[in-house]
Amino acid sequence: MLHHIELNVSNLAESKSFYTELLPPLGYTLFQEWGNGFSYKSGPTYIVFVQTDERFLQTPYHRKETGLNHLAFYADSRAQVDEMTKKMRQWGARVLYEDLHPYAGGPDTYAVFLEGPDRLKIEIVATGEVDTHTRKT
Repeated sequence: MLHHIELNVSNLAESKSFYTELLPPLGYTLFQEWGNGFSYKSGPTYIVFVQTDERFLQTPYHRKETGLNHLAFYADSRAQVDEMTKKMRQWGARVLYEDLHPYAGGPDTYAVFLEGPDRLKIEIVATGEVDTHTRKT
C-alpha cells in the first residue's frame, strides 16, 4: 500500500484551488495545511503539495520527461466519472483526449483524463462495471 506522495508545485494557491475541487468527491479530506503546503488524505494514504522553492522554478515540469507521468484515482462508478468530468470542465480544467473520451484508456477503461496545475495529468477511472452500450472507437 502506498503511504504518501509529495508533489512540488509552482503555484500553491492554484494547486490548492484545483485539488480542493478534485479530491473531496473522490473520498479525500483535507489532512494538513501550513504556510507552504497542504495535504489530502484517504484512509492511510495521503498526497502532499508543497510550493517549489523559487530557485527551482526555472525548469517547468513536463509529464513526458523522466519522472512522474500522472496520478490515477478510482471513481466509485461510471456515473462518478461523468460527474467529475462535468465538474472539472465547469471549473475550467482541460480534458485530455477529448476525441476518445471516456475510452481514451482503451475500450475496457472508462475514465476521464485531465490536465491539472503544472500540466500534471490526472486520471479518474471507474473499474469493474460492464458496458452494455455500443462504444465509439
